[in-house]
Order: sequence, then structure tokens, then C-alpha cells
Amino acid sequence: MKKIIVLFVLACTFSSAQEKKNSITGKITYLETPLVNAVVKVVETNETVKSDVNGTYQVKALPGQSLTFSYPSMSTVEILVEDVTRILNIELNPEVNMLDEVTVEKTVIKSQEQLRGEYATNKNLINTAFGILDKDITSFAVRIIDGKELNVVSIDLASAIRYRVPGIRVEGVYPNVSAIYLRGSSVGFFPVIYDVDGLIMQDYPDFIAVENIERIAVISGLGAVTKYGGAANGGVVVINTKGANYFPEPGSDKPYDQAKLRNNKYDNSALSSSDLKLDKPTYLNILLSSTTESEAIELYKDQVKMYGSSYNYVLDAYDYFSQRWKNSDFADEIIQDNRGLFNENPLALKSLAYIYQAEGRLEKANEIYKEVFTLRANYAQSYLNMAESYIEINEFQKAASIYARYGYLLEQGFLRAEEDLGIIMERELNNLIALKGKELLSNKELKNIVLDDEFDGTRLVFEWNDSEAEFELEFVNPEGNYFKSEHSLFADANRIKNEKISGFSTEEYLIDDSLRGTWQINAKYLGNKSLTPSYLKATIYHNYGSASQRKEVKVFKLNIRNVNQQLFTVSNASSIVSN
Repeated sequence: MKKIIVLFVLACTFSSAQEKKNSITGKITYLETPLVNAVVKVVETNETVKSDVNGTYQVKALPGQSLTFSYPSMSTVEILVEDVTRILNIELNPEVNMLDEVTVEKTVIKSQEQLRGEYATNKNLINTAFGILDKDITSFAVRIIDGKELNVVSIDLASAIRYRVPGIRVEGVYPNVSAIYLRGSSVGFFPVIYDVDGLIMQDYPDFIAVENIERIAVISGLGAVTKYGGAANGGVVVINTKGANYFPEPGSDKPYDQAKLRNNKYDNSALSSSDLKLDKPTYLNILLSSTTESEAIELYKDQVKMYGSSYNYVLDAYDYFSQRWKNSDFADEIIQDNRGLFNENPLALKSLAYIYQAEGRLEKANEIYKEVFTLRANYAQSYLNMAESYIEINEFQKAASIYARYGYLLEQGFLRAEEDLGIIMERELNNLIALKGKELLSNKELKNIVLDDEFDGTRLVFEWNDSEAEFELEFVNPEGNYFKSEHSLFADANRIKNEKISGFSTEEYLIDDSLRGTWQINAKYLGNKSLTPSYLKATIYHNYGSASQRKEVKVFKLNIRNVNQQLFTVSNASSIVSN
């Protein structure tokens, strides 16, 4: 009976959010020039409107429906409508056609020539010693990981894929890795063999740089033996590097794949917080100029009359009085006096919860996350936030119950999960059991649990309050090389769409202890569709998974677009330093 009630409540919550249409407005541009007569369509109903001479439009749509924005010779943009979607400013880009002609084939099985032509754009293809395989039509299981999905801060191949594929075991540590093993090998327990750009080898390929990997496939079980023979009893790791997988078009030297290697030596270009001081909002610089607390309070009373309609201002004022004057009572009054800006607004509530977490006010953060959970019971992020928050206030049993509830609703089809989400959720649950299992399970139950997560090092988890937020993260390792990860509609529109469908806004990065020293983390804010600031929360797990694991939360207000700025530095071996 309890399960039925839970499902009924969830269904009612979801359906009630769908009943009222959102009125959505915005401007459609190209290089800051308004596009006239751009078409905005509600995909599910085929209702369309066009932008006016200023590029502006207005349309109504239900949360869960999709809007497309199209214009001749421009790439179409698709946006999933959420409960908070009210303003969508869209910048279109020229359409790039990779093939001049499209031929419709009657057969599903394609020739190697056709597959070579599709390799650059079809992420389900992998080039092997036996030709290109299409995972969609093989008779055995093939798991393909795009190079962009690898842990970009990894120092070698083993650490890059170790936490992307369940059941992987690595023998040795960098730089002395000797073998990789897969769970589920066909016979016995043998190390994998490697297929690197068509060259089959048994020794671990320690010469491959992670940033040079285009695509990786993992083949285990009988499928590996069928293709590669008895040497593949332990499975096969197929590696396609960027330089070796150019497939020229017939009759020309023009490659389908235009990927190029880059010089990734960091040039100290990121600006520090002191460099960005003058770019703070005017009202904040005025407050910062106050010489006494009483002067600051009087300034706030004047400012709130002008800026009090913005929750961003309220959070800035709260943070100012809490941090600059250590006056948490007055800071709390600011939130209470302007509480109406946060009610029913999950973006504002999440930003406030982030700040409470960073301050160590974990009980208050827990109360805010409960409000967000009520508003967004169909968002996977709500379950992750609630479970983490209960762990922070030592309510471990409640955290485990949240994970169990999420798993049940996922199994029943009431929630949807993408692969990245599943990996993060599983890691969070494994970490809870590893550290607090004795308080949750009996000794007998603990003995029957096999935890896949064996990561040692520093774990970085980033979460953003607005699903429309676009940004680029840059990781600079102790040797001065940088790796970038872009979260934007332009870089990967499908990923953004799937995140919104799942209701998930988290990324993780693993820095194992192979390369010790200080790492620097930078960010470039690319904006959001409402042209407002976004809040980015960074959770740093130091000595992750060990008895000495410690956690620190940092919050950054992103409001300056297209400027690379330093967020913080982190050391594998010692303390955390932040700007």
C-alpha cells in the first residue's frame, strides 16, 4: 500500500506541474543581430510563432514539451521546457553540412565505405583491426565511450576508463600499470588485450595520452573471443586515437574527421578574484566600500528598495553581511524579509542551499532541499541532493532510504536516468556503504555486498542551479598541462537535453593519486538563456573513499561571460586553497 501511495503522490506532483502552460518570451539573434521571422515551434502540438523585427517572440508551452528555434541556413536549436522556463534568449549558429548528398539505403547493414563516412558523426561506431563495428547491429555487447566523456583530468588510459566501466580492475598504479581486467570475461580471469587503431597488442599501452583518445570500446564475453580468438578470453579494449582515424572522402584527401591535436600547455590566462573585483555588481562594490557595519546596514536599506526584486541581490547581501561582518542574525533577516522571492522558485532555493552548505549551516540547507524536492519530485537531482544532505546531518538511514526510493521509481519507469547519472548515483551509494555500512546493514548483509568503486584520490563534483547554464571547466595539472570540459548546447545538445529530461545537473571529475601536486580549476561562464547569473557549487572530496575522507563545499556566482577565471586549487597530498 505504501508503494502505491508514493507512486500516486509522485504522479500527482508531476501532472499538476504539467497543467499550466508557461508564457515564454525571448530574443533570437545571430552575432547579436536580431533574426526576423525566425520560427519557434512547440514540437508536441506543431504550434508556431515567428520573431518580430527586433527578433523577439512569445509562445506558450507546458513543462516537459520541447521548443525548436529555426531560421534558414542556421542550425535548429531544441530546448526542453521546465517548470521555471520563462525567458529563452537564443543565439543561432550557421548550419554545417558535412555531406553534400544523402542516399537512402534499403538494407540496415552498411558497407565499410559507408561506415567510414559516418565515423566522425556516429558515436556508435568503433574502428577495429577487423573493420568498423556498429554497436547497434553487432550480435554481442559493445560498450563505446566517446573521448569527450572520459575523465579529462586522468593521467593515463587506465584511470580514464576505470571509473566509466563497471567491474574494471587495474593491476599496478601509474606509471607502472601492468594489466587491466574485466568482470565477465568468457573463461577464467585473464587480462584484456588491446586493439589500438587496428594494431592488436597484449601489453598495456602506456604510451597513449588521454587527450589524444577519440573513442574507446570495451568488448567482453564470447563476443571478444569470436572476433579476436582465444587471446581475448579476458576481453578487448579497443582504442581509436584522434590522429589515426581520418577517413578521406572517395576521390579526395579531405577527411571526414576534422579533429586535431592541440597544444595544451597552460599560459596562466585565468583571472583571479582580485583581478575581477571591478567586475562585481555596482551595489556590491558600494557595500564593500563601507567602513562600519552600521553604514553598510543603512546602504542595504536603500539598495533593497531598488534591487529587492532580484534573488541574486538578496543572496549577495546575505553573503556580504554573513562573511564581511560575521552578522548571521542580520543576514538571516535579509532572507526572511525577502522569502517570497524563493518560494516556488527552485533555482533561487538551490542557490540558497548551496550557500548554506558552504557556510556549514547544514540543517538549514537540508530544510531548503526538502522544499526543492517537493517542487521537483520528478527530478533525479532532487534525490541526490536530499540523500547527500541527510548524510551531512548524519541521518544515514534516511539517506539510504532516498537512494532506495530513487532506485524503485527508476525501475518502475517513473524516473529516467542517463548513464552518467547512474555512475554518479552508484558511486555516492557505494561511498555511503563503505564509510557508514555498519550503521546501515548487518554484518551478514555487508559480507554479501561487492563494491566496484576503488578510487583513491580527490573527487570533484560540480552542480549548477540552472539547467540552462553553459560553462567551460579547465583543469590544470601539476605539470602545467590543461584539460577542458565544455557544458554547452553548442558542444553537445543531446547531452543538455538528456540532462533536462532526467532532471540532473551534476558532473564529477576524478583526480587519482598517480600525479601528486597542486591542480588548478578554472571556469569560463558562457551564460544562460535568461542572461542572468548562475550558481556553481563545487564539492571537493579529499582522500575520497578512505577513513580520512573530508569534504568541502565552495559556491561561485557566475555572472561575467567569456572570461576564464580561477575558482580554486586543490592538492592531492595536503590542503585545499581557494580564491
